[in-house]
Amino acid sequence: MNSAALLAAKAYGAAAGGAAPSTGPAIADTNFNFSSMLAQQVSSTVEATKAAETQAAQAVTGKAEMVDVVTAVAAAEVQMETMLAFRDQAIQAYQEIMRMPI
Repeated sequence: MNSAALLAAKAYGAAAGGAAPSTGPAIADTNFNFSSMLAQQVSSTVEATKAAETQAAQAVTGKAEMVDVVTAVAAAEVQMETMLAFRDQAIQAYQEIMRMPI
């Protein structure tokens, strides 16, 4: 997933929440904490995966509709793809920094 896909995912998430798409954190935002943002993303990915697993288990026992299972799995997949795109961007940034002459 490239950065364009990541921006599209952010815009989709903002549209689903009823907010206008964001272009990223504001420059004047002094409360931006990278580690808490990373922890929140990992946490939401884990929660989405657990929800998908729960829905799948309920479907096996006949307590959930297949539509709910597919929706939960798709949400978990989007979270995981976002996390992987974030990882790829972080690795790319690190590699770019390592190529800089000292």
